[in-house]
Amino acid sequence: MSHLTILPEVNTDKEGILSEIEYFALDMDGTVYLGEKWIEGAEDFLKRIEASGRNYVFLTNNSSKNAEVYVEKLHRMGLTVEKDKIITSGQATIFYLKKNFPGKRVFLLGNSLLTEEFENEGILLDDETPEVVVTAFDTSLTYEKMCKVCDFVRAGLPYIATHPDYNCPTETGFIPDAGAIHAFIHASAFRYPDRIIGKPNGDIIDYLIARIGTRRQKVAMVGDRLYTDIAAGRNNGLKSILVLSGEASMRDAQESEVKPHLIFGSVKEIIPYL
Repeated sequence: MSHLTILPEVNTDKEGILSEIEYFALDMDGTVYLGEKWIEGAEDFLKRIEASGRNYVFLTNNSSKNAEVYVEKLHRMGLTVEKDKIITSGQATIFYLKKNFPGKRVFLLGNSLLTEEFENEGILLDDETPEVVVTAFDTSLTYEKMCKVCDFVRAGLPYIATHPDYNCPTETGFIPDAGAIHAFIHASAFRYPDRIIGKPNGDIIDYLIARIGTRRQKVAMVGDRLYTDIAAGRNNGLKSILVLSGEASMRDAQESEVKPHLIFGSVKEIIPYL
């Protein structure tokens, strides 16, 4: 039996893993808040990280919102942070494009917030003769856009996606996310993305490490989803901490092939170990 098959005891850190952590990469919805409400103790957890001389960033797969939107949301909830505390799959995709497709014309299936972010970063957007296709969580999706993107994918252009999530949680349930858009495109154009940037994949973690400049073994990925947050940590050399305040349950953790290094009921329970 490999050590990965044994789950750690909840709300403990017997091996002193947290004492080695310098940077926390935090998922947002389900980890520090639900909708517009803080998860109990989350604000104290963030304060404790900084008081202990450590740092944190928020790491989200959601490419329908830019850093400014998250900064404003957190401000409404009483937390003042700068934009450099927010890392999105949209930003990581821009980083990937600059490195691998410099100067190429991009068809972007995304909303106005992401479009503006791409343009501000110097990505050349082209709806007619692109050289690369990028699909995101497009909350302004139209049938006309879907016809276009399927044409370009069918034509064999390199096809990049910001993240894999099929659904996005809201306060009233779920709404179709990027993965649902990939399924639509596949049904028509018979291709899935060549590369998906967001969690659990390595590209967003490469971008995270480039941004924060900390060694991987000193970084903890904290989140409520096993197949994105925990897998992102496990597969890319970070420590991974599952919190049970969002999507995943203990039963999910027991049944998952991907096992977290640590499990806590919520981020509040991590505070005594910082």
